[in-house]
Amino acid sequence: MPVPSIINKTGMLSLALIFTASVILTATYLQNTAQPISQAGDQAAQIATVIATTRAIPIAFASTTLQAHAAYVFDITDRRTLYSLNPDAQLPLASITKVPMALVVSEALSPDTHITIPEDTAPRGSYERLAKGDIWRVGDVIDFTLAASSNGGAEILADAANENLHTRYPQSPAENATLWRMNDLARELHLDKTYFLNVSGLDESATQSGAYGSARDMAALFAYAASTSPEVFAATTQPSFSLMSINGAKTIAINTDKALDAIPGIVMGKTGYTDLAGGNLAVVFEAARNHHRVVAVVLGSTEQGRFADMKKLVAATTKTISPL
Repeated sequence: MPVPSIINKTGMLSLALIFTASVILTATYLQNTAQPISQAGDQAAQIATVIATTRAIPIAFASTTLQAHAAYVFDITDRRTLYSLNPDAQLPLASITKVPMALVVSEALSPDTHITIPEDTAPRGSYERLAKGDIWRVGDVIDFTLAASSNGGAEILADAANENLHTRYPQSPAENATLWRMNDLARELHLDKTYFLNVSGLDESATQSGAYGSARDMAALFAYAASTSPEVFAATTQPSFSLMSINGAKTIAINTDKALDAIPGIVMGKTGYTDLAGGNLAVVFEAARNHHRVVAVVLGSTEQGRFADMKKLVAATTKTISPL
């Protein structure tokens, strides 16, 4: 369901702005002077408006065929597009939505903030479960929610951050400040094909997704997230991990990304799958040897096809950037 763009910018101009900002912000982070998300967004919007021209697709991608409806690969280090398939098609995002959710929650709450779980996120006996009444660090709930792709965790985090976000952004609605800020962040970053109807990406109905965006937009968003808030997404690089609550409850998070073992130097990633979206996957990684930072996005594949698609893109990227 297309909606009017929040800000009318050209797709290539917007991508150039955000990826240029990502390179600058990465250097800033390495110098231990990371900026708040809102300030970084302002900087991204003010960077010189040089439109990056897309070079010819590298030969390693020439025979690439995907199950996905859309895909995008961008070399952040060299600021060039390596692969593009329907990059501006507006498609359901599914749980990729949890990345902007985590970004805005991290604006409002420190990782050491304690929150009491208001309701079970899974039935009793489930391995991956946050139980009602247990007290958890926000950072641990974010890690659990991103890796396990927990819709319940996303709702809990959004509710916990809502009051602080409304105070910080008084123009936001009192009861939906987290969702409002997610859309506001998309506007700040000039993600013109992107909007969110809920904080988890879960389908609203049989015909309405919980969020929409393009492969190009998601590439820009992930490059931004990896450069400004790498610590928020560090857990998404682990196949699985255990967590313990403040009151001693234990749980486990099993990463939904089944392509992890094929992605060298992964910095962050997020899966998404619903009936409407099909299979989605986006990652940021450092290609072998040359340490080029690259973002790759697959939208509208199948539940298993997204992993096969991503492996193809990562392999072609490695051949292009680090040839033998």
